[in-house]
Amino acid sequence: MKKVAFYAVMTLMGCTSCVTREPSRELSVMHLNVWMEAKVVENGFSAVADEIARVNPDIVMFSEAHDREDAFCMSAFLDSLRVRGKEYYAVGGDLDVQLISRYPVVEQSLVWHEHNGGMRTTLDVGGKKVVVYTAHLDYTHYECYMPRGYSGTTWKKLDAPVTDTDSVMAANDLSHRDEAIRVIIDDAAKQQADLILLGGDFNEPSHLDWGEDTKQLWDHNGAVIPWTCSSLLYEAGFRDAYREKYPDPVTHPGFTFPSDNPAKPVEKLTWAPDADERDRIDFIYYMPSEGWEVSDAVIVGPAASIVRNQRVPEQTMDVFSEPVGTWPTDHKGVLVKFSYR
Repeated sequence: MKKVAFYAVMTLMGCTSCVTREPSRELSVMHLNVWMEAKVVENGFSAVADEIARVNPDIVMFSEAHDREDAFCMSAFLDSLRVRGKEYYAVGGDLDVQLISRYPVVEQSLVWHEHNGGMRTTLDVGGKKVVVYTAHLDYTHYECYMPRGYSGTTWKKLDAPVTDTDSVMAANDLSHRDEAIRVIIDDAAKQQADLILLGGDFNEPSHLDWGEDTKQLWDHNGAVIPWTCSSLLYEAGFRDAYREKYPDPVTHPGFTFPSDNPAKPVEKLTWAPDADERDRIDFIYYMPSEGWEVSDAVIVGPAASIVRNQRVPEQTMDVFSEPVGTWPTDHKGVLVKFSYR
């Protein structure tokens, strides 16, 4: 078991009065991979703060955001948001996943498999208990590249695309993503909460996006793949918030990687330069609960992606919330709004 230190809840960062915030009828939740502690893009740390202040979500889950003085320091980040007129709570810890909330943090714990896992945060949302899991899953064996003619372990070009479902799934499940998801599912089953959420960079697509209707699109090359993590979550009762709002992956693919980023050359944004490698790998899942429903979902980031080593504007029906300044990452974020009675 990997040991991870967390700040005590008694010393909540950003908590000036610890008074329960008055709830609205909407809860907005965002996930964003900030790309190596927001260090890759110049002034990336400030750019992340600018985007959070602009979008103004109630809860934000971050990937690639180690809470260290030399990394994505949470206390400094909350200070930067405060300068922008935004007050958030956070606890912080050693994982590369972090969470900030406009509602008080009740508890935060590690949910960990031997090799991979996530963080569980319990929030008091106006008297409602909301449990949020934040995960950044294993990036190795990124086998959605196999049908596109690339290795998901070496990222080198293959002699030919591999589209056999069993072969792709066998290679995919050599990662530790499924173990991490199973641990989160087991932990979530023990929670008594008004709402349970899971967000993160899964480094794996959804089975909802690789079906018969998309097998000839985006260099899937005829492959139909029941990707493990999303399948496990659906079997456990979780639902993909973006797909609940937009069930058609053809009209609303919701790609989050690789995002265009005008601040970086194209070759720094692609891993499979001769392929259309676009996929939706950043997710917000929820366990359906009485009184809660998905009211809106948008992609946060540039309305362009990298396709075959070129910057390509998206021609989909996805709704984008585009940055007004520097975009700090090679991912796009996903923002979901839940309404509740």
